[in-house]
Amino acid sequence: MDAGGAIPGPGDGEAPVVPAARPTRESLAAALEAAAGAEDSRAAAIEALKAALNDGRSAALALLGGARDGGPRTARALCEAIDLVVTGALDFAANALHPNHARGASESFAVVATGGYGRGEMAPFSDVDLLFLTPYKKTPWIEQVIEATLYILWDLKLKVGHATRSVAECLRLSKEDITIRTSLLEKRYLWGDRTLAEKLRITLRKEVFLSTGAEFVEAKLAERDARHAKHGGSRYLVEPNIKEGKGGLRDLQTLFWIAKYVYDVEEVSALIEKGVLKADEAEIFAAAATFLWTVRCHLHLVAGRAQERLTFDFQVEIAARLGFEPQGGKRAVEVFMQRYYRHAKDVGDLTRFFCAALEADQKKARPGLGALIRAFSFGATRSDATGLVIRDGRLDISDESWLDDDRLNILRLFEEGLKTGALIHPNAHRMVARKLHLIDDAFRADPEANAIFLNLLVSSGDPERALRRMNETGVLGAFIPEFDRIVSLMQFNMYHHYTVDEHTILAIGGLHSLAKGELASELPVSTRIVAQGVDMTVLTLALLLHDIGKGSTRPHEEVGAEIAASLCPRLGLTEGQTELVEWLVRHHLIMSDTAQKRDISDPATVRAFADQVRSVERLKLLLVVTSLDIRAVGPNVWNNWKAQLLRALYRDTLGELGVGNERLSRADLVEEAKDLLLVRLTTWKPEEIEAWFARHQPPYWLGLDTDTQERLAEIGRNAKPEHVHSRFDNDPARDATRCCLYLADHPGLFSRVAGALALAGASVRDARVFTASDGMTTAVFWMQDHDGAPFEQSRHERLKKSIHRALRGEFVARDALKPKRGMKRRERPFDVPTTITFDNDSSDLYTVIEVDTRDRVGLLYDLARVLAAAGVNTSSAVITTFGEQVVDSFYVKDIFGLKIRSAAKQKSIEKKLRDAIRRAADEAGDAA
Repeated sequence: MDAGGAIPGPGDGEAPVVPAARPTRESLAAALEAAAGAEDSRAAAIEALKAALNDGRSAALALLGGARDGGPRTARALCEAIDLVVTGALDFAANALHPNHARGASESFAVVATGGYGRGEMAPFSDVDLLFLTPYKKTPWIEQVIEATLYILWDLKLKVGHATRSVAECLRLSKEDITIRTSLLEKRYLWGDRTLAEKLRITLRKEVFLSTGAEFVEAKLAERDARHAKHGGSRYLVEPNIKEGKGGLRDLQTLFWIAKYVYDVEEVSALIEKGVLKADEAEIFAAAATFLWTVRCHLHLVAGRAQERLTFDFQVEIAARLGFEPQGGKRAVEVFMQRYYRHAKDVGDLTRFFCAALEADQKKARPGLGALIRAFSFGATRSDATGLVIRDGRLDISDESWLDDDRLNILRLFEEGLKTGALIHPNAHRMVARKLHLIDDAFRADPEANAIFLNLLVSSGDPERALRRMNETGVLGAFIPEFDRIVSLMQFNMYHHYTVDEHTILAIGGLHSLAKGELASELPVSTRIVAQGVDMTVLTLALLLHDIGKGSTRPHEEVGAEIAASLCPRLGLTEGQTELVEWLVRHHLIMSDTAQKRDISDPATVRAFADQVRSVERLKLLLVVTSLDIRAVGPNVWNNWKAQLLRALYRDTLGELGVGNERLSRADLVEEAKDLLLVRLTTWKPEEIEAWFARHQPPYWLGLDTDTQERLAEIGRNAKPEHVHSRFDNDPARDATRCCLYLADHPGLFSRVAGALALAGASVRDARVFTASDGMTTAVFWMQDHDGAPFEQSRHERLKKSIHRALRGEFVARDALKPKRGMKRRERPFDVPTTITFDNDSSDLYTVIEVDTRDRVGLLYDLARVLAAAGVNTSSAVITTFGEQVVDSFYVKDIFGLKIRSAAKQKSIEKKLRDAIRRAADEAGDAA
């Protein structure tokens, strides 16, 4: 048995990376020898090992510092520190706790590091994976040593994964289980019988690895695809998993696993000699690994645990640790994350190049039958003289000089790819990436180049695919330099799920799906608009450019409109098309803002919006752009609530613009609402109907849909003034739970209900309160749970009880909410300034007080309570959330039923609202 000697390092012949002051094998051995003579030798040994572990970790982490390349050094040094402790524990268990001076061959065993630990890379809180390798079955002595070692390591608070197997068992299990096979692929000898460990290595290579290369490759790539799907399916998520997500460390590790399995290499540099990667690509691999390992080590340290998801709070701290600073209109954290996404993209490129090399070596399955048929068709109609060939079922460039001979061939490559439906070979991607310098001002000004580009966007049949290919190779940013600024640019908020460029490409992909009729159930009105015929060139360019101004110091819609005004003529658009694209980009937010931040049942809101739009053509295009923009923000952001708001605003604005039914007066609209309700009140007596209709003022009839009015009529028909009457149901048209209340009016009603709902975990999206002529109040609240969905039927009773208790004064919501105000860690980095505006133009009857601030538990209650205390009557509230930001718009009157026009009164109310927000923020800080 070989239980001594130098600790094998993670890299052959590599100089120690931990400073000389670190604990050594000799110093630890001396400490353990002294511990063996102590009265409680085990406790003394653990203290010695703990000291060595702490010193080793401290020395390793000192290598990280603030450098942006310290991750790999730290990962290797941490591994050496663990090696020292594990072998020390084994020595002590085998020689001091369970000495056996008559060991036979059956008791000669080895300990092998596996997984990431075996690879020699450990983050601060990585697991320690060990294989106890026996020649045959475990003997009692081997079991004693293993058990003693594990208990020592557990006492040191190490997270140990372990298995005890013979060589034969390892062979059998590796043939059955790809995960075990992968773990054994990265084994590294630590302690014991080195001959036994070497026997396992040789036998695995000979009996398993050599004959199962293709099987292993396919399994690992399938495993990678499933992992990507589990972690969001995109490398451009704003809170990526840097280990398991697309473009993360696991992707690099997967490539190296395959390389080691198939090519029997130990270093990435060896793949250059194998012709798998080029020298510059190996450098890209090293740079990506260095950056990702550095970020991962910092992430573990900041989190104090094995954290792999790079959440917003950690992004800010790590950006500061690595010395990133603001650039232009981008925050330091956005600069940092842009660097991350560019490395993640590099990982994706390397994956394509590597897989292409595997196919060329016939170690990975080639494209399927469909691709081969398309390739055959291409080969039958094209000659090699065109410069394009089919290689391994993909479209490739026969010679790099083809790009030099005619620079426009860079764009023709993507055009041909869409025409044939063939994938573009990674080798062609490589060539194009090397020729980006050919895309200069003269190239961009070439009418033919612009015509090809516009054709790819509008007429190719798959603009998303075209844009994604051009973006991945850098062609898109080179052809439109303004677009390059938003490539891999994150939006540091909790609303957007993707980087700006990914969001833009997804929006254009949505337009393509819409045009094919694939979103008819999701976007029926927009589908009809496109099917009836609109200018797809204008729509596509508006979506391409709507966020191109982000990352600058000015409002992005203004910057984007200026870019549109200069770019569209270059692309060949007419003056009229250019003006329309410019208008859509400049105003692409007004429809969503109006629909989500204003009461669209108020005729004045619709009139004001129609005055901005002015034409039916603009309105139609704006609805399509708005819907696709919201839909591309992220999964589940588009929902029925937003859909019905936009559809209602679109419908009413068409009427305001003179399309459809003749425009009705306010009085006509009231009578129409009464007629629609009358049809439903089939069991009511005429005198009951007359009395009910007489109780309610025009805002009631204009502010509620017929379905809601019917429910209020049902609960109010035989209502008693001294009781609170309520009804809860789910409104599928709005993806919300609707609460209808009928009760005697009293001060603070709105704020009390808002407080009760906040305590019950409800997020109010819309609220309407109307006081009838007989002193009774009808109130309607639409709410959702924290996932943006209606509450389950089983929770309606809880909501009802909470509201009734609040209205009876059984609790004070302000006190009850305090424990719930604590802010989650990932929400703390966001700085959302508070803006309060008074708008007396958006409504004929009300002042609109808009409060734009940070969202948190109980905010609506706090604001409503302040307004009630200030003598302000709230008729309705529209609540819109954008991640950590919320906009609460209150439609109010003063105690005399008039708008609030006095500047002094407005200033007083604003101060009270700000004070309430500040107090609640302080409470949230105390509770956090």
